[in-house]
Amino acid sequence: MSITDIQSTAAHTAPPAPAHPLSSLTAAELEAVRAVVLALPETTDRTRFAYVGLEEPHKAEVLAWEAGGALPERRARVQVLDLTTTRSSDLVVSLATGEVVSETVLDGTAGQLPILDAEFEEVELIANADAGWIAALAARGLTTDDVVLVPLSAGHYGYPEEEGRRILRTFAFQQFHPADHPWAHPVDGLTAYIDVADRKVIRIVDTPGFEVPQTSGNYDDPELQGAPLEGLKPIVITQPDGASFTVDGEHVTWGEWDLRIGFDTREGLILRQLTFAGRPVMYRGSISEMVVPYADPAPNRFWQNYFDTGEYLFGRYTNELELGCDCVGDITYLDAVLADELGAPRTVRNGVCMHEEDFGSLWKHTDIFTGASEVRRQRRLVISFFTTVGNYDYGFFWYLYLDGTIECEAKLTGILFTSSYPGEDYPFASQVAPGLGAPYHQHLFSARLDMTVDGLANVVNEIDAVRVPISEANPAGNAFTKQVTPITSELVSGRVADGAVNRVWQVASTEKTTSMGQPTSYMLFPTETPVLLADDTSSIASRAAFATKNLFVTKYDPAERYAAGDFVNQHPGGGGIPAFIAGDEPLVGEDLVLWHTFGLTHFPRNEDWPVMPMDYAKFTLKPYNFFERNPTLNVPAPVSDHCSAGTAGSHAVAGDHDHHAGHGSHGHGSHDHGAHGH
Repeated sequence: MSITDIQSTAAHTAPPAPAHPLSSLTAAELEAVRAVVLALPETTDRTRFAYVGLEEPHKAEVLAWEAGGALPERRARVQVLDLTTTRSSDLVVSLATGEVVSETVLDGTAGQLPILDAEFEEVELIANADAGWIAALAARGLTTDDVVLVPLSAGHYGYPEEEGRRILRTFAFQQFHPADHPWAHPVDGLTAYIDVADRKVIRIVDTPGFEVPQTSGNYDDPELQGAPLEGLKPIVITQPDGASFTVDGEHVTWGEWDLRIGFDTREGLILRQLTFAGRPVMYRGSISEMVVPYADPAPNRFWQNYFDTGEYLFGRYTNELELGCDCVGDITYLDAVLADELGAPRTVRNGVCMHEEDFGSLWKHTDIFTGASEVRRQRRLVISFFTTVGNYDYGFFWYLYLDGTIECEAKLTGILFTSSYPGEDYPFASQVAPGLGAPYHQHLFSARLDMTVDGLANVVNEIDAVRVPISEANPAGNAFTKQVTPITSELVSGRVADGAVNRVWQVASTEKTTSMGQPTSYMLFPTETPVLLADDTSSIASRAAFATKNLFVTKYDPAERYAAGDFVNQHPGGGGIPAFIAGDEPLVGEDLVLWHTFGLTHFPRNEDWPVMPMDYAKFTLKPYNFFERNPTLNVPAPVSDHCSAGTAGSHAVAGDHDHHAGHGSHGHGSHDHGAHGH
């Protein structure tokens, strides 16, 4: 059924509004939004919905409602594209009235709407009908039936013929049979640039001289796998009395934690309004953007830089998870309700996974004077989802701990993006199998952390460890101290992690203190890894400016939601963070948002082929003088056959305290939502 077949001018009927203003859009609300758009005079049977999501009310409106004020109006943000004319509209629709509150029509000069699946699907049809493409394949002894195409975002390189056009670029990979994984057989040196609206190939970059690798990438082939590993006995993770957390819709409580979760087509999982023991910590946390820049400068590859959030909307590729395969233990699943490209609601079953994990010792001491021996066990609440974007699979895991700590961990698996290996000691790729290359690349994530540490009035301090030279005050030279530098305004907020000085960033209240006068705060502990390694004057450095630093800080503005800007696809650069900080707002005693870049720099190894074992990148938010004392003194002592409450001695702990199944820095074995072909 086409869109025009189902257009209606019937009077708007407001769908039931959820009880909370930050609740994700319901299926009924998505249907209502769809009806409004279908009734617009600009809508045709070629109109597609690129994005539909909650237009979140201003934080002040939500806080006013919590204080007894009016429920903010429910609104949706809708982005629609006409596949024929490329007319691109960014709309805000009132769910209460059915009115279009605002509309921006993009002119293509400052980015375009995200790429649609419908456009990806067109690429193979367009290329395989082009005489130049057919001839280039034939020169390599191939036909269009021998290859599959991998369409990718184009970036922006100032090519006049691409201005204002919807451009995709594509590689070809040979596939020997339907079950053959084509990533093992890149047809290197050949790229087509395609206008998907005009349905034509506008350029072919043909660099002959590359052989198609003949190695196997069929990791699911029993012959390649070899005989099954023997001796692995079952691990059973059970909670006989059930989970310790409660879930009511999107509202979650666990221990001292209280929060809401949401799900978005672009950002995926969102954590909202986190409080600990009734005190606010973070208003909103999400992965606002990610970029995967590749290092190979070859004529066919220099443009490979993907924004999986802003260009591809990675939330829409969320996996449906399965108990026993992706998640093990006492699991609670939540479905994600999204809009498809015709605007209709679709449900991702089991899109979000929640469970508890034991995490070893929380605190422990055996006292030499009193003989007291106490131990308590740490545990964490895990909230996660997995998404597959082309060759890579990404898991995003948020961990909440009993002591008030928050962690976010990205997990990376899947298949390397491959090339033909040009020759010995090629400086921009690894050879991972005979003749098969894997270009060097980075995975850089931007976490948007809308902090509310004990309220809206915060400051961010950069804290470095500092050596103190020998002096009259330090005659033995043993002294060291810390240097505290407030980040006072947006333009000076760009900072880089530095492990040599133990650099951390403190988000401190400017109004609340402990009884000893210390500002209550949370500390952001980064993982020290390289930021964007591309040249500062490159196209990708301009488009992914957020990734050039580990930290930026801005004053809260609800319109500033994505680190690379609203319209990343084919954006010429300067969007997002550069625009956000241009006003140089003051940052002391203000409502602050932290933009934290974390990730990996990947020099692929043989062990990453043909499927990559899980790799990890993370950051930690930890309370720092947020409490008067250890907040976990009230955690009950462990009780088991070997460990009695209050008498946990060394004999009871041996062999158990940090070796629990499922425990480890990455929680192996209990919750890795692997790639299972969902």
